[in-house]
Amino acid sequence: MSKPAPLQRLLNYSHRYRLRIWQASICSVLNKVFDLAPPVLIGAAVDVVVNEQNSFIAHWGVQNVVAQLWILSLLSLIVWGLESLFEYWYKLLWRNLAQRIQHELRLDAYSHLQNLELAYFEDSSTGSLMAILNDDINQLERFLDMGANEILQVITTVLVVGTGFFILAPNVAWLAMLPMPLIILGSFAFQHRLAPLYAEVREKVSLLNGQLSNNLTGITTIKSFTAEAYETQRIQQQSDAYRQSNQRAIALSSAFVPLIRIVILFGFIATLLLGGLEAISGDLAVGTYSVLVFITQRLLWPLTRLGETFDQYQRAMASINRVMNLLDTPIEIHPGKISLPVDSIQGDIEFKNVSFAYRDRIPVIDNLSLRIPAGKTIAIVGSTGSGKSTMVKLLLRLYEVQSGTITLEGVDLEALKLQDLRQAIGLVSQDVFLFHGTVAENISYGTFDATLAEIIQAAKVAEANDFIQALPYGYDTIVGERGQKLSGGQRQRIAIARAVLKDPPILILDEATSAVDNETEAAIQRSLETITQNRTTIAIAHRLSTVRNADAIYVMEKGQLVEAGRHEELLEYQGVYAGLWRVQSGLR
Repeated sequence: MSKPAPLQRLLNYSHRYRLRIWQASICSVLNKVFDLAPPVLIGAAVDVVVNEQNSFIAHWGVQNVVAQLWILSLLSLIVWGLESLFEYWYKLLWRNLAQRIQHELRLDAYSHLQNLELAYFEDSSTGSLMAILNDDINQLERFLDMGANEILQVITTVLVVGTGFFILAPNVAWLAMLPMPLIILGSFAFQHRLAPLYAEVREKVSLLNGQLSNNLTGITTIKSFTAEAYETQRIQQQSDAYRQSNQRAIALSSAFVPLIRIVILFGFIATLLLGGLEAISGDLAVGTYSVLVFITQRLLWPLTRLGETFDQYQRAMASINRVMNLLDTPIEIHPGKISLPVDSIQGDIEFKNVSFAYRDRIPVIDNLSLRIPAGKTIAIVGSTGSGKSTMVKLLLRLYEVQSGTITLEGVDLEALKLQDLRQAIGLVSQDVFLFHGTVAENISYGTFDATLAEIIQAAKVAEANDFIQALPYGYDTIVGERGQKLSGGQRQRIAIARAVLKDPPILILDEATSAVDNETEAAIQRSLETITQNRTTIAIAHRLSTVRNADAIYVMEKGQLVEAGRHEELLEYQGVYAGLWRVQSGLR
């Protein structure tokens, strides 16, 4: 089933603003109607001066020429006033409408994006998504600011002036209107040719944004490998591809106005010449001839702006397609319906015959069954790629299991409200993400109503208070984007403080000490011993020394549970765990 046209998709989205769209459209039409009135008043003035008591106005019963001119002056005042008033209203309405639709569309697109599964983000570049949320939505705003009004006013001009022509001078009208079909057909032909060109332009700019975003994120790597020249060349290639795409669109759109001007010229000359001949022969009043000459210009010359208007229109439609395609992306992670308040959760978790594979890859989790008792600390160990971190993603429902079930307190995770599930889990990952903001803001992220005293207490539990107090502005110190102003160990302890403040019944430690020095690891281990008490804790670790005191250790290999038990039991078993322990402890 084919998708609706971009304009129809936009109108469907903007249905709540139909009244405002109608109001803005009516103001645009009325502004153009009053804008077309001055040539008629000029023609009437010429008629008064030439014919005096026999003028058109004299037929209304006003014989005095001065009085006729006063009437025309008063009408001019009214017409100009109304034109200015409706111009103010249509600009106010269209621009506010553009801002409202832009604002809501960006929020809806971003909100929808947040609800998409993790796989979508792994398949999409950040730069491409940023281009949709910023550039594409801004392109729509620019069109609504001016383009919509231009289209309405061109249509109004054609209808009003065309009707007036056939009433005043039917013999000349057909010649003046002759260029119209050519102009309209040409406009549609250009639109058809421009559409794929502008779609290509939007695609190229998203690729360029993606590369720029990627490079700015990895600037440390670029510098450390002295790859500045290489990356500049890559940006140059992407930017040049964008320039060339734009150049092809510009070459076509720039030809539109000159061609339209040539066609318009014939209509203007026909009116000037044939209308003049009819006026000389007495078949056409001089005042009417003046109106036709002026009105022809008002009819035909504005059509030269069709090129720019269609240019805006095509750019906007290419952008709206990309935004709507994002909004149409189905959400595969369903929110669930069963409520499970955090204070009622003990933390009993069970995997039952769970299997999972990433797209187009072999299974990472294969028929896994294990139980994590409430209030216990269990460890999950194994070689890289054994499925440890994938278990965490499934538990948080960042991905859905493909077979089997995971339960919390005996309830299938897919049936639980997603917010309740994630509120119950605190995650401390090896890849700590800190937002650009203060230390206090990062600790209280997710617990936004926390007081400063609670934030400080959480930092003390995480053994982070001392180094925070030593920072230039303490808890008000800006950490930089991704926390780049802090060391890895400092970022890790802030992440732990964040989890402490959240106080979840379930705590997941995903390689929480893998990238820190021994002193920092010791500090983190002390804080973990405190915060893991009386809560279900899942510790994923490569360093077996950090989990040797766990209540149970599960050993994973190729997505399957191969061993389970306490540290001493697994050493006696002389299996996979014992082999890993010998390697890490230096025993052979």
